[in-house]
Amino acid sequence: MKMGDKICPLKNNKYLHMKKSFKITLRLLSVLMILTGCNRFLDERSDSTLAVPVSLEDNQALMDRLSDVMINFASSGLASCDELYLSDADFEAMEYQEDKRLYTWQKDHVSASQGAGNDWYYTYKGIYISNVVLNNLDSYAIPGAENVRGQALAMRAIRYLDAAQIWCPAYSNAKASTDLGLPLRLDPDMNIPSQRSTVKQTYDQILKDLHEAVDLLPVKQVAASRPSKITALAYLARTYLFMGDYQKSLAYALQALSYQNTLLDFNTLNVTESYPIKNMNVEVLLRTTMRISAPVRFAAAKVTDTLYQSYHSNDIRKSAYFTVNANGDISFKGNYTGGSSGKMTSVTVDELYLIAAESYAQTNDIANSMMMLNSLLIKRWKNGTYIPFTASSKQEALSIITKERCKELLFRGIRWADLKRYNRDGANITLTRTVKGQTYTLPPNDLRYAIAIPEEIITLSGMPQNPR
Repeated sequence: MKMGDKICPLKNNKYLHMKKSFKITLRLLSVLMILTGCNRFLDERSDSTLAVPVSLEDNQALMDRLSDVMINFASSGLASCDELYLSDADFEAMEYQEDKRLYTWQKDHVSASQGAGNDWYYTYKGIYISNVVLNNLDSYAIPGAENVRGQALAMRAIRYLDAAQIWCPAYSNAKASTDLGLPLRLDPDMNIPSQRSTVKQTYDQILKDLHEAVDLLPVKQVAASRPSKITALAYLARTYLFMGDYQKSLAYALQALSYQNTLLDFNTLNVTESYPIKNMNVEVLLRTTMRISAPVRFAAAKVTDTLYQSYHSNDIRKSAYFTVNANGDISFKGNYTGGSSGKMTSVTVDELYLIAAESYAQTNDIANSMMMLNSLLIKRWKNGTYIPFTASSKQEALSIITKERCKELLFRGIRWADLKRYNRDGANITLTRTVKGQTYTLPPNDLRYAIAIPEEIITLSGMPQNPR
């Protein structure tokens, strides 16, 4: 297969007024935990009792710290998948050799150093914040903390699910108990050595956190920068879909949609704008964005003409999602953040419709599968032009949904996980890229689909690297 075929500001943010010493201590501790992942520690520790967040407001402020919690989700999957390609000039212009190696599916040394910033660093920084808050709530017996606890659990689960798509193989019932999973850091204590769990243990922890969060969180929050009950339900749907448990992915998608099911009508968009889809639109449940590494920059990442031409002329996504530049290159502009500040990674309402459609099809309810898909797509086509899809079999329905899922959820950090699970289930998709006349290939179910953990983490922690 050729490539392409197929804040709202929060009120009373007391953290802004916390002591500078606490900011420094928190950043230092997070960096140390991420770098070591073992029982190494500084000989001298800061006196954290000088600025420990013991109030509910202070711990909420930690969760509201957007720069640590809500941004810089992993972008390695987007850089590796078939949604984009780079010109030879843009490939050569990338500063880090590791980004070039990632783009060409090399087996190792595909993450820039901690100092430069990489997916592993930011993933575990976010996890650490959640662990600090959860530890504080327990250690100081802070009353009335259900909402904050739910947020911390949800964000930890969301980070781990994001990470599992990068550094773990696709979830397989036959191999999940033996495949290497993630190091599950559930405590802020940096003296605890990091050890890799299994894939099953990783997903079990994600599900545990999300289920507990559902029971603690309010249906809606004061802003989409805080996870809600709807968010946790939506992530349960995504998690079970990735696992191939379609009865449960359907149940949680429908439960989330029972609270929020409004879709953005693309007929209302001004598609001539640089970024027609507005920030915090009605489909956004949680505003999380990925790290903008060199391969995924808006100025560099391009889509193939094959992908672009797969959209019908009456499909508004063709003009809302893409810009055809003067030189013929096609750029993506359908970002759900309303600009170039980041690419949305969280589950959105349109994804829930697609999860429900696929789950219905997988459970042989073809009529409801097509109903869910058509309910979404009629909002994407020009008024009066959409002809509803029909299917006479499970396989026909899944074929339609797979194509529309690819076309709808571009640049959301989802395609890499989809490729892994499709190949797990026998899709036999091979990716190819040509750089400076040399062709690179990634066969289905290749070990490189579990991207190499940064070598410095392996050296410092002693954990096993992903098999190559």
